[in-house]
Amino acid sequence: MAASGRGLCRTVSAWPCPAWRRAHWEAPGRPKPEYDAVVIGAGHNGLVAAAYLQRTGVSTAVFERRHVIGGAAVTEEIIPGFKFSRASYLLSLLRPQIYTDLELKKHGLRVHLRNPHSFTPMLEEGTGSKAPRSLLLGTDMAENQRQIAQFSQKDAQAFPKYEAFMNRLASAVDPLLDAAPVDMEAFRRGSLLQRLRALSTLAPLLQAGRILGAQLPQYYQVLTAPITKVLDQWFESEPLKATLATDAVIGAMTSPHTPGSGYVLLHHVMGGLEGMPGAWGYVQGGMGALSDAIASSATAHGASIFTGKTVAQVQVSSGGRVRGVVLQDGSEVRSKVVLSNAAPQTTFLKLTPKEWLPEEFTQRISQLDIRSPVTKINVAVNRLPDFLAAPNAPRGQPLPHHQCSIHLNCEDTHLLHQAFEDAMDGRPSHRPMIELCIPSSLDPTLAPPGCHVVSLFTQYTPYTLAGGQVWDEQERNAYADKVFDCIEAYAPGFKGSVVGRDILTPPDLERIFGLPGGNIFHGAMALDQLYFARPTPLHPGHRCPLPGLYLCGSGAHPGGGVMGAAGRNAAHVVLEDLKSL
Repeated sequence: MAASGRGLCRTVSAWPCPAWRRAHWEAPGRPKPEYDAVVIGAGHNGLVAAAYLQRTGVSTAVFERRHVIGGAAVTEEIIPGFKFSRASYLLSLLRPQIYTDLELKKHGLRVHLRNPHSFTPMLEEGTGSKAPRSLLLGTDMAENQRQIAQFSQKDAQAFPKYEAFMNRLASAVDPLLDAAPVDMEAFRRGSLLQRLRALSTLAPLLQAGRILGAQLPQYYQVLTAPITKVLDQWFESEPLKATLATDAVIGAMTSPHTPGSGYVLLHHVMGGLEGMPGAWGYVQGGMGALSDAIASSATAHGASIFTGKTVAQVQVSSGGRVRGVVLQDGSEVRSKVVLSNAAPQTTFLKLTPKEWLPEEFTQRISQLDIRSPVTKINVAVNRLPDFLAAPNAPRGQPLPHHQCSIHLNCEDTHLLHQAFEDAMDGRPSHRPMIELCIPSSLDPTLAPPGCHVVSLFTQYTPYTLAGGQVWDEQERNAYADKVFDCIEAYAPGFKGSVVGRDILTPPDLERIFGLPGGNIFHGAMALDQLYFARPTPLHPGHRCPLPGLYLCGSGAHPGGGVMGAAGRNAAHVVLEDLKSL
C-alpha cells in the first residue's frame, strides 16, 4: 500500500492503466455469451495458457479483476513519471519455447541483460581511507575468482567447480519443468491408453537420472539439506556463502538452516536469457511489458482479454462438469473448460462450489503452506545510491554494480538466519535481508532524466504481527524506515534522495495481487509441495477433481517465478482433453 514516509516522500497511489499500455490488447465491448475456454486471471501464466489455446483455434476469453493485466508481472506508474515493476521485477526463468512459440520479440518484448549481476557490499569499520570491500559477480569466471579471492583464495579455486556442479543439476531438472508431473491416478485407475500416456511422463525423470548418474546421492543432498550445509562443503568465506544463500531463501519463509532450502536456490539458477544460461535481466518498460507482449500474441490470434471483470464463481452442470463462470456483475459466460490462474486456495475454496469437490481435497488445499516473508518497497529517487564500497562516478552516471541485484545485510549467513528468527517471533526483521535493484540503470524510460526507480525486495516480515498488532500505516512506515536506515549505512544520502515510496507488506500483496498469505509462489516451494505434490499429492498437476476445471498458475507444477511453464503445460493438458470430448 502507498505510504507517506514521514516527510521523506509524497503520498502515492496506483494510477489507472494508461492508454500506452492497454490499447493493443484490451478486448472491445462486452464478453460473448460463450467461448471454448475461459481463463480466470490475466497473470502471465494465464496469458500464456490463453495464447497457446487460441493459436490452436480454441476460442478463449481471459477475465481479470484488476484494471491492468499481468498479475504480479505488471508495470504501474505509482508516482507520476516513475514506472515500477510493482511486484515481480526480474526476468530469467521464462521458458525458451514460450519466447519462440509466442513470437514475443515480434510483439515488442525487449530485455536488458545484466552483467555483472550480483553485488554484495560490506559494512567494515576501521578501514581508514580505504573503501569497504565488496563482492561483484558476473559471467567472467576469472574476474569472479579475483573478487572471491579478497575473502578466500581457497573459495576462489572452488567456485568454478561449484558452478559446474550446480549447472549439471539444473540441466537435469530443466526437462521436468516442461511436462506435467506423472499422473499417479492414471496409473492406478486409468484405462490402458491413459496408463500408457502416464508412462510417457516418466521420460523426463529417467532423463534426469541419466544426467546425474553416479553423483545422484550428492545431488539429492542439495535438494533436501539446508543450503548452509551444502555451501559449507564448498566454501569457507561468509560473504560468498551468504550471497549464494540469498537465492535459497528469497521469497520463502525459510532460513538458510532449513532442510530443503537448496531447491529454491536451484529454482533460481535454472533460468537464462538470450541463450545465456543463468542470465537475468530487466524488461524494457518494466515487467508489465512482458505481460503485454504475451497478451498481444494471444489477441493477434483472436483471444479476448477483459480487465475490471471479476469472476465470482465457477459454474457446474447438473452432471458434475464445468460449464463456465459467473462474473461479479451477474453475467454468465459459458465454456467447455475453465483454467484458473488464481492460487489453489482461491480457486478451490472461494470460486468453486464446495459440493463438487471431495472433502479430503479441499482439506488438503486449506492446509497448504502459504506463509510469506516478503515486503516489497518501490522507491522513486532523484539520484543513484552512492555506496561506500563503490562510490559513484563524478557525473552520477550508472556504474556496473548499479545494474546488479545488490545484497544488503548479507555479509554472513548468521544475519539471514537471525532475520528469519525475528519473523518467527512475529516481528519484522531487525536487520532485514534486502535485495536492491535499480532497473532504470539500464532502462532510462522508467524514470525522469537523472532520476531512478529502486526495487527493494525485503524479508522477513510475518503476515501476522505479534501481540495482535496489524500492518497499519504506522507499522508499514516504521518497517520501511528501518529498511531505509539499513540502506543509509551502506549508501549515505539514500534517504535524502527519496521522493516517493510504495510499501507492500504480505497482507497488501494478498489484497492487491490475490496472493494468499502474500506468497509470491502461490504456495511454498518446499519439497512437500512440489512435483507429485503440487498442489496436492491427491491431484498433482493441472487437472482437478472437477472435470473441466484446470489450474494454470504458480500453484501448479512447476511452481512460481515468471516462468510461464504452468500456463504452457496446462494448455497442453487442456488440448489433450478437448480432443477426447
